[in-house]
Amino acid sequence: MAQNLIEVLYYKINLKLIDMKTANIKFLIVCLIFITGTTGAYNVVCAQDNLTKKEKKELERAMLTTNFYAQDTILNLREFVLEADYLQGRRGELFPVSSEINFVKVQDNRGTLQTGNRLYAGGNIRPVSYNGLGGETTEGNITNYKITGNVRSLTHTVSFELVSPLGIFNIVMHIMADNTANATITSTRRTTYLTWRGNLVALFNTRVFKGEDTYRR
Repeated sequence: MAQNLIEVLYYKINLKLIDMKTANIKFLIVCLIFITGTTGAYNVVCAQDNLTKKEKKELERAMLTTNFYAQDTILNLREFVLEADYLQGRRGELFPVSSEINFVKVQDNRGTLQTGNRLYAGGNIRPVSYNGLGGETTEGNITNYKITGNVRSLTHTVSFELVSPLGIFNIVMHIMADNTANATITSTRRTTYLTWRGNLVALFNTRVFKGEDTYRR
């Protein structure tokens, strides 16, 4: 599946480069964009020579546009992860977290929500609700999955419901073309309100670690 996804991304990128040539852009772009999320943006390998300020701006827009279409592919394939660097509460307070154990994962028709705290991960004293990583983990079926893309602002909005053993969660994700993203989660059972803030990563490129499902404990 990963290889097929890479091929689709290559196709999208090459297609966009051809379109840009027909639009009479006056400088050469030789670039490949991978969705990584490791730096909060995108990794780019580019060849460019003596660009003017205007051309640099056009180049940046072209790269963001290319990444926007690559994002569109993995969002439609439902093969991605939002790796969180911060969790944000209802009052707006931000808590720095490890992206490897705090994430929202979408894989086909299944989704996973997880929080974790490395201070408690693997410790001998763990509250009952802990997943072995100092937080909670739940997995379930995805319903009402919707994607809205805005070519002008180069943003995506993804919304869906996650039906899990811990309840039904309403999830709304806002994704920028540089891969920064946030996901706001509300629960119908616990009146929970929490926002994951981090980066969008293709599923084949993520390094997240899933803990024990909380409901099994």
